[in-house]
Amino acid sequence: MSHLTNITNKIFTLEELLNQVEIWKQNNQKIVFTNGCFDILHRGHVEYLAQAADFGNKLIIAINSDASVKRQGKGDSRPLQDEYSRTLLIAALDFVAAVVVFDDNTPFNLINKIQPNVLIKGGDYNPKCTDKADKKYIVGSDMVLSNGGTVEVIQFVPGYSTSKIEEKIKGN
Repeated sequence: MSHLTNITNKIFTLEELLNQVEIWKQNNQKIVFTNGCFDILHRGHVEYLAQAADFGNKLIIAINSDASVKRQGKGDSRPLQDEYSRTLLIAALDFVAAVVVFDDNTPFNLINKIQPNVLIKGGDYNPKCTDKADKKYIVGSDMVLSNGGTVEVIQFVPGYSTSKIEEKIKGN
């Protein structure tokens, strides 16, 4: 099988992913979930995702659709890359088991359907925050915890963010 086929085989529709997750769970695989835009794949993303993968056997990454990124108010220029390009780049990482695009404002519905063993977010979140209106609240954390799962936060690599890279490219 070609390398490109191996990569694209990790990109799932929601229905395909739910079927695959069921198989993994039947085989006692520990499912790890995280999400994001991943607009420009950089060192911070790679370190974060590699550490996330260490929390289980199968790392699922949900990518915000182009429309979802626009609704987040990240700026008129975002996303810089279309959702398929962002998905393909994330799927190319060896430690990623599955990638799926979601169009909602948050991954709540996706987390509810997947029921991961571990939910992971980046360092600007707080796993102890229970106020859903707080920006530090991790969407779906209450659901994962109530099902016996864990919620983890991985610290950012200082100096690496898509916004900073975008500013540098623009010469700001």
